[in-house]
Amino acid sequence: MKLVALSVGMPREVHARGETVLTSIFKEPVDGPRHVGLLNIEGDRQSDLSVHGGPDKAVYAYPAEHYPLWRDELGVPDLSWAAFGENLTTEGLTEAGVCIGDRYRVGTAEFVVTQPRMPCFKLALRFGRPDMIKRFQQSGRSGFYLRVTREGELEAGDRIERIERDPRELSVADVVRLFTVDTADGTHHALVRRATEHPVLPARLRDYIRRRTATDAPG
Repeated sequence: MKLVALSVGMPREVHARGETVLTSIFKEPVDGPRHVGLLNIEGDRQSDLSVHGGPDKAVYAYPAEHYPLWRDELGVPDLSWAAFGENLTTEGLTEAGVCIGDRYRVGTAEFVVTQPRMPCFKLALRFGRPDMIKRFQQSGRSGFYLRVTREGELEAGDRIERIERDPRELSVADVVRLFTVDTADGTHHALVRRATEHPVLPARLRDYIRRRTATDAPG
């Protein structure tokens, strides 16, 4: 497993929906080492802290393995790293194999996986496609957010090492399913329980899953 690309970006103003929007989704790969702090990577900053950033969303990782699929699906053969606003473009990690609570070391920095990405309208803005949010959600190719557990330095080409596997084995893909499938038939009851009892998954998401599954339950 390795870090294919390291990307950062600062907030910028763009025009959308007839108004000016501040976004940090436009990131660019950088060479050389960067310091990883508790809230972001050197040279990177989130724009709207009410929905982005914070300790549980300090760093966003996205699998390089998804890029060929998106290039074909979107008809964009030159789609480049960081197109999804990720900081870390990874090789060897996918949503099915990465679990909430897993711990990784990249360079001298250490991270814990906290949650999948649930996209906002800025992803559609980035691609200039109103259907991009729906495509992204239905694809299951969400990527995942990381909390920084040890500050350090990393750079493109660094090895990614899993230093601890979470024993609950709740995969990122499992959580994505709870956001995107009908849970009314009861087949996801055990999965709902595992997710809502997982201490690393942010409380806001656990509460959302409880509300969603309660709404979907037969009357």
